[in-house]
Amino acid sequence: MSQNVYPVKKGNEYELKIERLAFGGQGVARIDNYVIFVKRALPGDHVKARIVKRKKDFAEAFVTEILQPSPYRIDPPCKYFSWCGGCTWQNMKYEDQLYFKREIVRDTLTRIGGFNEVEVHAVLPSPEYFAYRNKMEFSFSDRRWLLPEELNQAHISKEFALGLHVPGTFDKILHIETCLLQSETANQILNFISDYARKNNLQPYGIRSHQGYLRFLVIRESAFNGELMVNLVTGLDEPERLKPLASALSKTFPQVVSVVNNVNTRLAQIAQGEKEHLLYGRSYIQDRIGPFIFKISANSFFQTNTRQAEKLYEKAIEFAGLDSNSVVWDLYSGTGTISLFLARHSKKVIGFETVASAVQDARQNASEHGVQNAVFVEGDLLKTMSTVGERPDVVVTDPPRSGMHEKVVRMIKDIAPQTIVYISCNPTTLARDLKILSDRYRIEKVQPVDMFPQTYHIETVVQLKRR
Repeated sequence: MSQNVYPVKKGNEYELKIERLAFGGQGVARIDNYVIFVKRALPGDHVKARIVKRKKDFAEAFVTEILQPSPYRIDPPCKYFSWCGGCTWQNMKYEDQLYFKREIVRDTLTRIGGFNEVEVHAVLPSPEYFAYRNKMEFSFSDRRWLLPEELNQAHISKEFALGLHVPGTFDKILHIETCLLQSETANQILNFISDYARKNNLQPYGIRSHQGYLRFLVIRESAFNGELMVNLVTGLDEPERLKPLASALSKTFPQVVSVVNNVNTRLAQIAQGEKEHLLYGRSYIQDRIGPFIFKISANSFFQTNTRQAEKLYEKAIEFAGLDSNSVVWDLYSGTGTISLFLARHSKKVIGFETVASAVQDARQNASEHGVQNAVFVEGDLLKTMSTVGERPDVVVTDPPRSGMHEKVVRMIKDIAPQTIVYISCNPTTLARDLKILSDRYRIEKVQPVDMFPQTYHIETVVQLKRR
């Protein structure tokens, strides 16, 4: 394609046939070999789509009309699907979601990594593909996004919403009554708090005005024993205003064992506070992965799909191939959950983590579970890895979405463990890092694990052996 000559124009509509799905959940179409990513489109769809962004190598579009639906397309069970950004694949059957997640991992490893011969196993399905999330975060707003059927209903107030963001809008919130990714009890709590706030004049926070009281509602639920935590994040430090609500919640929902108030007076739109007040019960709930029971406070990190996290960890242990003499390095160890599992099967685990509070949690988790052969090192990996004397037989790495720093990848090559287990939540950065390792390591197994049904997200566990 010659410079500055594009086959599409921003704002125009085009007929497109969707070929496949890209990581990110968008359909892929082409005009004259020019790639167009189409939101909410599925392979096999024949659509009209409007171009909203045009770049040198690709364009982005959204569907304006489905001319011929894909055979994969179903009616999404959620009434908010067309507007909400939470679920991207509810318009597909679950078995088809698993098929395309495997295809995305396989395609990415081939396209970015050059791994044409690597077998990708069938995706491990989640035990539940609705109501699987143990944590949901909802936003309060004084600007409600109205659904088409709500536009002419005068009784609906535009000045109050409790729900989820509409993609592409930072200040408008889609008011949610039922989210299918959380339990029925959690949905009842969501509606109870919404009704209570409106009746008792607890004002929602305005993202534009930076005025108001209620900012976020975070509901956490234990898959182990059904305990619930309600965390109300406010823009003002006035916990007394929430005491009656906490009392009402505890009387109406006996499963609620914790009601806390996090206070965030800063402009940053995050559901964490610089101060926390306990309004009812205790400051944590308990959940279980495998034999380990964890205390989860309002701001703790914990895998959002509890039952599937256990399957993920079991696969990592299997791929590590440990024995009683194995020394394991656990990179990006977080609060130490994987480290505890590794410690049961090895001589020693050394966890590396940059976040000080996570290291503190990891040490406490190890202590509470009587795990004495796991130690945790705080600091930047590029500095701390070179200071540890005990060389690993196995390296387990579970980096953030951005993958590993290239210097970290090269340090792992120099350290030369026999086995590397790479756990990734982003096939793109996974393929990039594996390519750097490929001259010294061969890929033995690739196992995708579905932690997030109804979305395009996919975890992948890869076993590498030294050549």
